[in-house]
Amino acid sequence: MNRLLTSTCLALLIFCGYARCLTFAAESAPVGTILKDCPTCPDVVVVPPGRFMMGSDAINQMRGGEARPEGPERAVTISYSFGVGRYEVTNEEFESFVKATGHKPAGRCGVGMDKPEIAEITFRGPLFGRNPQPREPVVCVNWIDSKAYASWLSAITGQRYRLLTEAEWEYAAKGGSGTKWPWGESDDQACEYENTFDLDSQAALPPGAELSWAPLTCHDGHGKIAPVGSYKPNAFGLYDMLGNVWEWAQDCSHKLYPAVPVDGSAVEVSGTCELRAVRGGSWYTRQDRHRPTFRGRDPELKAGHHFGFRIARDVQ
Repeated sequence: MNRLLTSTCLALLIFCGYARCLTFAAESAPVGTILKDCPTCPDVVVVPPGRFMMGSDAINQMRGGEARPEGPERAVTISYSFGVGRYEVTNEEFESFVKATGHKPAGRCGVGMDKPEIAEITFRGPLFGRNPQPREPVVCVNWIDSKAYASWLSAITGQRYRLLTEAEWEYAAKGGSGTKWPWGESDDQACEYENTFDLDSQAALPPGAELSWAPLTCHDGHGKIAPVGSYKPNAFGLYDMLGNVWEWAQDCSHKLYPAVPVDGSAVEVSGTCELRAVRGGSWYTRQDRHRPTFRGRDPELKAGHHFGFRIARDVQ
């Protein structure tokens, strides 16, 4: 039996090109394990089960006068371990999918800094006068594109890949903390942990562009999109959960959380879903939109220069 296990593990190592057999026993993978199922697959971190308070009593005033609640706050129990992308899905990872499948991703992308311009641009760019770099998070992808990518990973690995549910995303983003931010209560440390709208971002705005919110008075080192993993991880070992790019989630987003589910599963509807959940903020979003409890809501077909995604993977 041990010989069989060793042989299987060695075969997997030859395939993956890695020095550790991380994916053989997915069902018993311990918390903190980094799984990688193929050379071009994203790294996935196994996070533990847990109970947390989801949402808040805050009501945000949005452009156009919409009052957007973050609640009602409720206790959610996630009774299972699950895998979360260590980083946001990158351009090189998404490129592998497109080349392998011939998938036609969104061909029009919102690229305006101070107005919603729509351009004939794909995830390959160019954006802001340059082409996206391999280790930057993929952008200009919509919810449909992210779902197709997850399905492809499932097909080539035999594991179940998917998008995070909104509850899973918030739980993972908080990293076990009960504070305003995963690192504490103060905004002052944001530039250590995330790519946000700061003094570097303000300086990188194109001539004439003006945003209605002030930057954080710190420097995170990047004026626009940053390569994944450029900042400190949270307590679960996850990078860029806040800032850099918004992340699509699985849920059909309701203005108020429904009474159920509270077990970590997604909110779904039987008919057409008008708006899907997006979480985490971006490099040019105002800081209060980065709170783990803030709820973005956008159409499935929306693609923008600050919209990307992160992958989830079942481990049991």
